[in-house]
Amino acid sequence: MYLFLAFLLVPIIEIALFIQVGGLIGLWPTLAIVVLTAVLGTVLVRTQGRMALGNLQRSFAELDDPTEPLAHGAMILLSGALLLTPGFFTDAIGFALLVPGVRVAVFRYLRSKVTVTQFQMGQGPGFRSRENPFDQGDIIDGDFTEVRPKNDPSKPSKWVEGPHRH
Repeated sequence: MYLFLAFLLVPIIEIALFIQVGGLIGLWPTLAIVVLTAVLGTVLVRTQGRMALGNLQRSFAELDDPTEPLAHGAMILLSGALLLTPGFFTDAIGFALLVPGVRVAVFRYLRSKVTVTQFQMGQGPGFRSRENPFDQGDIIDGDFTEVRPKNDPSKPSKWVEGPHRH
């Protein structure tokens, strides 16, 4: 329902703002502002995105929880999409998401609404926690190739013959 309202209300707000701003300053200055915000937003998104990527790489290198750097990266990506969308309302939201304090506030709000039941960083899908009572030890994954002898396959090999009786 919220998504439907967003797709309905955002274009209405944008059209109303275009009419109001265009009526105040004229068509060409309004279009110039829209183009200027897209160019400025692209530059800001690029620099903020590089910083967010550096923070994400650092959190991976230090084995920290990457949730916050990932969330900041997602918000920067969203702000880039909003800044490239023509309109004053979407530009305002896009520029707001480029401010680190706003992103932190949005992240804290979203984190309060989401419950994480488990977070684990390990050695991959075969990694098992030592606290797990059903731990079956190390898991070894491998492939095999059956090799058949080149001599008579009907004769058993010496490996399966019983002890020799003399």
